[in-house]
Amino acid sequence: MSTLIAIVYPNEKQAEDVRSKLLSLQREYIITLGDAVIATKTEAGKIKLNQLINTTAAGAASGSFWGLLIGVIFLNPLLGVAVGTASGAVSGALTDVGINDPFMKELAASLTPGNAALFVLVKEMTEDKVLKEIAPFGGVVLKSSLDESKEQVLRDALAAAEKPV
Repeated sequence: MSTLIAIVYPNEKQAEDVRSKLLSLQREYIITLGDAVIATKTEAGKIKLNQLINTTAAGAASGSFWGLLIGVIFLNPLLGVAVGTASGAVSGALTDVGINDPFMKELAASLTPGNAALFVLVKEMTEDKVLKEIAPFGGVVLKSSLDESKEQVLRDALAAAEKPV
């Protein structure tokens, strides 16, 4: 079962630093992430999601390959690539993997412009090691699916940060 954790940071750079730290911990097999998305709110109130995986680009690449293959079969590879890229991009844009986008946008609506929320979907983690690595960055827990005692440990560790890195 995956765990959702959303932490608010004073700016997008700090949220990106924490996401980078989590990705490096993943390479060390300390955590397994299902998704890691940074949400920001513009001065105009628009919510932007900085996804880890660009499904539109992935769909376009996959579509162009299959379009080329089908185009070669029907002796028109350029048309096949064009149609495949377009259809792949559309299907990629409509695909939502990981954390539900409307859910993140709804929670991010409460952000102050300039702040950023890091949404992390955790499949597995060595909790004490992960907490030790992200605690110095500070932050405020916006939402989590952790049990109450574990969420309180996370809140306390983030609050105890002397200063953000």
